[in-house]
Amino acid sequence: MWKEIRDREAGKIRPNSFSSRIKSNRVSNLQLSNYKDIVSPHRGSINSLQVDLTEGRYLLSGASDASSAVYDIQRATNYEGNGLIAKHKCIFSVDKQHEKGHKYAISSAIWYPVDTGLFITGSYDHHIKVWDTNTTQMVMNFKMPGKVHRTAMSTLATSHMLIAAGTEDVQVRLCDIASGAFAHTLSGHRDGVMTVEWSTSSEWVLITGGYDGTIRFWGIRRAGCFLVLDQSQSQLGRRPPVLDCSSANKISVSKSLSAGQNSLVKPQAPQKKYANGHGIMRSNIGRMPAKGSARQRLHPGMLSIQDRATAHYGAVTGLKVTEDGMYLLSAGSDSRIKLWDLESGYNTLVNFEMVRLQTSKAIQLAISQDSAHVFVPCMTVVKAFDFWSGKMSLAFRGHYESVNCCWFSSQDQELYTGSSDRQILVWSPCKLISDDMDEGRTKDQDYWSD
Repeated sequence: MWKEIRDREAGKIRPNSFSSRIKSNRVSNLQLSNYKDIVSPHRGSINSLQVDLTEGRYLLSGASDASSAVYDIQRATNYEGNGLIAKHKCIFSVDKQHEKGHKYAISSAIWYPVDTGLFITGSYDHHIKVWDTNTTQMVMNFKMPGKVHRTAMSTLATSHMLIAAGTEDVQVRLCDIASGAFAHTLSGHRDGVMTVEWSTSSEWVLITGGYDGTIRFWGIRRAGCFLVLDQSQSQLGRRPPVLDCSSANKISVSKSLSAGQNSLVKPQAPQKKYANGHGIMRSNIGRMPAKGSARQRLHPGMLSIQDRATAHYGAVTGLKVTEDGMYLLSAGSDSRIKLWDLESGYNTLVNFEMVRLQTSKAIQLAISQDSAHVFVPCMTVVKAFDFWSGKMSLAFRGHYESVNCCWFSSQDQELYTGSSDRQILVWSPCKLISDDMDEGRTKDQDYWSD
């Protein structure tokens, strides 16, 4: 580290490169924190975790005892162990005793993306509720047709305030906070929707995974999904780099020359290729099926239903889009983790090691800010995989029962995990206790200028 600091001072390393190296080193040294402890008030398994996206200060949790809680992870409630261990108790919690509280397990708890004044909870009691953080009062309630598995809001949205909800029902529902009603429904899945995720490159694109093993992409301004991922369509490795103008011109010239040489050759009709080792079968979305000699025009939603491509041999239990919006990570009940190129819609064939994943409920995946590490709850262990090799680089053991969710805080390079053992653990970069003893714990003071 000191060598990198000297290189930065000498101008040998750019500031962005220096910052990314330091953050990468901190992530590589994650371990169970010996100086931060989250005191969980929950009496059931932790199903959802999220740190707010505006300040990176408040942690929101949802549990199967129908309670949700908020913690200040930057300011400790009290200290133990001669001031070396910071205890973070919840600022407030909302449980069954609340007049408008949920009656059954909370499966999803998320912050309003641009303000910590609101948070949203989804429950097995068929309700999605919007809460005022300051008053801890419910301000909006949406009645769903079945158990709510996952909710999501777009971090990019400036034109809408939609909550995407995945439930036991085959339809994806969009709840509008602005109007307090359902905006519309998205039809295409053949079974319940287990997980939902908004694109990080467009506020109008929603990604869903269902019990039917499909991952569908929706443009919420039009009917029907526009893409269904097919595990048989694949490309090896990451996307080719973008060519510069000179190389692009060379390729275009060579193509024109080859076209001139082959102009005397009689063109052959293109042959159909299928995903059986001899080629690739293209998706039928958007095409008009022919019946006999007459073609029948179908609704786009009906066309998407006819696409039988699957992404997993089982339910899709988890989805996570990279911060740059270029790749999608998916987990399924077939104990497979897959990485997808979102531009082509192809499986990148990254060979993630075989893992044991939960099959009965949705799991929450996490990706480091530089997309170098993937964090996956694997029963009682959280495993970190290299993004491109698929090899396991770290294993976090500390929970006694199955881990359901994890959240990576890019601000502090910390990992938060929630489990069925009712505990929330913090995994922080290595920090020596002796350093704290030498420095001493300084009080939080403000030094104002006169």
